Amino acid sequence: MRNILIIGLGRFGKFCAMKLTQLGHQVMAVDRNEDRVEAAMNYLNNVAIGDSTRQDFLESIGIEDFDVCIVAIGDDFQSSLETTALLKELGAKKVVARASRDVHKKFLLNNGADEVVYPERVIAEWTAIRQSGDYIMDYISLDSSHGLFEIKVPDKWVGKSLTQLDIRRKYSLNVVAIKNGDDIVVGSDPDTPLDKDQTLMIIGKNEDIHRYIK
Repeated sequence: MRNILIIGLGRFGKFCAMKLTQLGHQVMAVDRNEDRVEAAMNYLNNVAIGDSTRQDFLESIGIEDFDVCIVAIGDDFQSSLETTALLKELGAKKVVARASRDVHKKFLLNNGADEVVYPERVIAEWTAIRQSGDYIMDYISLDSSHGLFEIKVPDKWVGKSLTQLDIRRKYSLNVVAIKNGDDIVVGSDPDTPLDKDQTLMIIGKNEDIHRYIK
């Protein structure tokens, strides 16, 4: 379990807080907006109203006690930048900051951020990839050209085994797991015929997925 501070309770901060709590971590969230903080009381035990650009407020929280500080402010870059810098000055172990533009990333990294995330860009990329073919069920980017895809078993593969299909040699794709409903089987028997109701977890180049799996 980790002790995590989230600053900013807009949509990004809210969903981060909810998911981290669900995963069993200890989460504290702060925002200067009273309505957002009151709403967060429905899913968090530790919340506070305050201005994260004020050093005395951050000092009162005990920044050094958190394993990760997430700056989720999305509508005020100046506040995000000031908060990020203050967190590092006060001894934050790790600062993750949200950005919407590349120029923001540069300033955030130069002012104390250890990591910068682009939530809108990530969602836009996921949506574009997901909607580029009816066969793609889910997608996780691994780098600029590779991804982990969950795909429907193509009609031409149904009834054939992974050994027969020889996917790695023919298509330069690696099947890492087979999903049956909610169950994921890693290291399944390569000689077992594939079923039309299964999905495959495949790692490969994005272009190879679109070229071969249709």
